[in-house]
Amino acid sequence: MDLKVGQIIKLKKQHPCGTNAWEIVRVGADFRLKCTGCDHQVMLPRKTVEKSFKGLI
Repeated sequence: MDLKVGQIIKLKKQHPCGTNAWEIVRVGADFRLKCTGCDHQVMLPRKTVEKSFKGLI
């Protein structure tokens, strides 16, 4: 999967703030994602992101 910093992706589950769109902040073995609704940031393993990936926005 070829994801780059700055792209907005859609994940299967939505964040508690109500959005499921995330901006990629860091790419590597782990992804740092920033919620586009409330700017909360999370670190997720690459495997988890690839499993819950639904598409680009």
